[in-house]
Amino acid sequence: MTQHIHAKYQPSGQLQFGVFFQGVNSGTIWKAPESGSQTDFESFRRIAQTAERGLFAAFFLGEGLRLREHLGRPHALDVVGRPDAQTMLAALAAVTTNIGLVATQNTTYNDPAELAHRLASLDLLSGGRAAWNVVTTDNAWTGANFRRGGYLDHADRYVHAEAFVETAKRIWDSWESPAGPARRVVHGGQHYTVDVTPRLPRSAQYRPVLFQAGDSPDGRDFAARQADVIFSAHPKFDAAVEFRRDIVARSLAAGRGANDVQIMPASEFILGATEQEALEKKAWVRSLQIGPQQAVAYLEQFWGRELSEYDPDGPLPDIDPVVEETSETRGSGFHGAKARQLADQWRAEAKEKGLSIRQFVTSRTARVDATFTGSYSGVAEHLAEYARVGAVDGFNISPWLIPTGLDDIVNHLVPELQERGVYPTEYRGTTLREHLGLATPVRSDELVPAS
Repeated sequence: MTQHIHAKYQPSGQLQFGVFFQGVNSGTIWKAPESGSQTDFESFRRIAQTAERGLFAAFFLGEGLRLREHLGRPHALDVVGRPDAQTMLAALAAVTTNIGLVATQNTTYNDPAELAHRLASLDLLSGGRAAWNVVTTDNAWTGANFRRGGYLDHADRYVHAEAFVETAKRIWDSWESPAGPARRVVHGGQHYTVDVTPRLPRSAQYRPVLFQAGDSPDGRDFAARQADVIFSAHPKFDAAVEFRRDIVARSLAAGRGANDVQIMPASEFILGATEQEALEKKAWVRSLQIGPQQAVAYLEQFWGRELSEYDPDGPLPDIDPVVEETSETRGSGFHGAKARQLADQWRAEAKEKGLSIRQFVTSRTARVDATFTGSYSGVAEHLAEYARVGAVDGFNISPWLIPTGLDDIVNHLVPELQERGVYPTEYRGTTLREHLGLATPVRSDELVPAS
């Protein structure tokens, strides 16, 4: 089967798990009696330590650079926001021993020398467990929170990000040896100038592991050139195989090896002792992910007006949106849609399928393509096929409940995978790079000797 991906690609036969603590979203249930807080440290500690008990490779944090808004006001259903990722991961480094710590950090609103120093600090303090999930943004709504507006053209976001990442890599590579001395790093470009002598030596894993999540052709090329791991959106088997094939081809075209870029798609697991138990749990999860308020608020983002007079268990609104195009105030998923055209399509679809507002919104927001539902043994058998073919290197799991949402995965699914020989039975080493089986990075060569 390996020839179905590429002759030069060799599957490891193993899977790794990461956990994606999302914070604000409708995928995590925050109002159940079992739900914790999305800002209290206890929620993060419990999830991280459970993941480490399950030999997860990484704990992954998203980033929120501005509170999401709803009809021009902070969104009442998810206003709490997210703590700073590096601050939270530094705290988690003190209560964990092995698990990797992945911080989502934006290239548009940071300085490359300053961010490289902070990530190197986390890498040193954690004993070589830090990673950087590289993201870009160019919208003026987020930029306004940094007094910059939309200063970066959309077409330039990956050009800017690549210069940023290469500068950070050169800073991390600037030490002749772990004891020094460091070389001066100089960069002059369109968006910033750097002339810095780095202040920290290399970590136990040489430099932070780089994650990247872009899925456009430019994003895939960027990842193939720069990333160690792609946080993909293609967990279903056939789509995952095709995505792997594409990334292998892009990696080889970029002069890297066929196995140099690992893939861990976003995923949700709803499991039970039996298939029937899992299906019943799935119905319960979906009923709590999208309640009446969330259902109406979802449509209000596209209609651009309050719809509280409409029954969540009734048909979609018969009035037209008051906006022509939706904004990014609630995230990228709401940005750029032609509102009236979309409303017409949705009304027709809901009428044809006999769906209420709540049922329709649930069908739109449920992670249909990213959800694994079934018995522990059935899902384990399915995942073993991914490992055998090499469709992915693992999964980045978004728990639908915090802080206990990994308990059944760690207690039941992980042992089933270990019995099939496709999941680690111990950590390979002490660094994230060792857990993932990544090679030591190739040193950058564009260094300027210190004067």
